[in-house]
Amino acid sequence: MPYMLLITALIVFVFMLNLLLGSVSIPFRAVWNIIWNAGGNDIIQQNIVLKSRLPQAVTAIVAGAGLSISGLQMQTVFRNPLAGPSVLGISSGASMGVAFVVLLSGSIGGVALSRLGFAGDMAMTVGAIAGSLSVMALIVYVSQKVKGNVTLLIIGVMIGYVANAIIGVLKFFSVEEDIRAFVVWGLGSFARVSGNQTTLFFYMMIIVLPLSFLLVKTLNLLLLGDAYARNLGLNIKRARMYVISYSGILVAIVTAYCGPINFLGLAVPHLCRGIFKTSDHRTLTPACILVGALFALTCNLIARMPGIEGALPVNSVTALVGAPVVITVLFRKRRNNGIAE
Repeated sequence: MPYMLLITALIVFVFMLNLLLGSVSIPFRAVWNIIWNAGGNDIIQQNIVLKSRLPQAVTAIVAGAGLSISGLQMQTVFRNPLAGPSVLGISSGASMGVAFVVLLSGSIGGVALSRLGFAGDMAMTVGAIAGSLSVMALIVYVSQKVKGNVTLLIIGVMIGYVANAIIGVLKFFSVEEDIRAFVVWGLGSFARVSGNQTTLFFYMMIIVLPLSFLLVKTLNLLLLGDAYARNLGLNIKRARMYVISYSGILVAIVTAYCGPINFLGLAVPHLCRGIFKTSDHRTLTPACILVGALFALTCNLIARMPGIEGALPVNSVTALVGAPVVITVLFRKRRNNGIAE
């Protein structure tokens, strides 16, 4: 409990730093007055806070929480410490959907939908959701046909390779400007969500995220192994389908609005296990929501550090923080298995 309170306090602190710091420094009093609509505010500062920094911070909180929960569930279902939200090719499916919108539309129609302002952004979002949900539906169907988690994992990876191959073909036949637009989307950003999109994204995640607590008992049973879980009355295939479907929906929503965010969903569950010293999902689920939100806010803050014009790609920052965690897990796993180099 003390850790939960400390992490919550850190979220509030880093959230305020996200509003205060950036290429333009804004005093705390000005930010406070803008948030509470106290009046007499500088119009430029007000636009920066309300139209840029606040939507980014809110997006980072809910996206970080969603990806962290997805990573936790994937690692539990596959009993693989290196499984992450993109392990089944769902993120690749979203990328393929955006590739059709950005690259194929430009090749066929002469003008890519991504260049049509708000309509283009909505088209990219719809394309990402359609691509990711299509792959997820295929994975759920396959999960009912195969018994082993390893087989399902391999099939998911192969589906991801197929999606990436299709993207490669589309790139080959596309013009340089469209390819650049697609690459920029693939770098991931919390700044892409703004205006009404922020509200829609926030409400969607607020509705979906609490449903993770309904899967806590199922995930704890899966930790015991299939044989024990089956003896305790758990339908393994159905449980696996529920968890994969829920995790896939989280990844689909976040990827559609923010692009593919790497490492966050892979690293945060390990951080939570290390901090709370438990594998009980009654603790890990709320912990991943909080730590994921804090992790994403911190990465967003680093990406917009004062003195940097614009913003660094979020994936670059998450990789710098997440990669050491993955390396630590690899070495720890090899040490526990008694494998010597």
